[in-house]
Amino acid sequence: MVQKAKILLVDDRPENLLALEAILSALDQTLVRASSGEEALKALLTDDFAVILLDVQMPGMDGFETAAHIKRRERTRDIPIIFLTAINHGPHHTFRGYAAGAVDYISKPFDPWVLRAKVSVFVELHMKNVQLREQAALLRRELEGGAAPADTTERGPGGLLPELSARLAAVEEQAEALSKELAESGGSAAVSTAAHLERKLSGLRRALDALEPGAGDPGPADESP
Repeated sequence: MVQKAKILLVDDRPENLLALEAILSALDQTLVRASSGEEALKALLTDDFAVILLDVQMPGMDGFETAAHIKRRERTRDIPIIFLTAINHGPHHTFRGYAAGAVDYISKPFDPWVLRAKVSVFVELHMKNVQLREQAALLRRELEGGAAPADTTERGPGGLLPELSARLAAVEEQAEALSKELAESGGSAAVSTAAHLERKLSGLRRALDALEPGAGDPGPADESP
């Protein structure tokens, strides 16, 4: 059974949280409420989230300050943040959102379909990344233990590594398509989102490449006199 991804909804107004839940319920993922920045940070201490929807205007710790705390923590710095705001103070205000680490910045009232589509992309990438990490970790343990992967013979010549590489390539292709789509719409969101996805996927690719046979072997000796 595939574990559901968790989506963190942060807003001080209960009616806004209820509206977000109604919009995102069709994704069939786990929706977690937080009514303040402090409550959001507490939830992030114990749970892993695919994406955070963060209201900008909140009493006490606002969205910008909350995002700054999230990005300072090693555990949470790579979680995508989508800022939601009921006001628009112009380019400077929007730039501040991206500078705080947001991958997108949406003004209310927003199109429910657009918000759901954006969130679904990050949920799908998160779930595939989790699956790849788990499979790569399993393979690493089997290799370090000196045992051949249990299902190598069932997966044909080459074993599990080619399959993992193919799955990661599919995720990389999706990320590239997403980056192109955002780039066509213009704005800083494209740059921020592309950079975020590139960091996560390049890390996975390096980890997978390290598992390749001979990855740590020295190159051929220099035969020159």
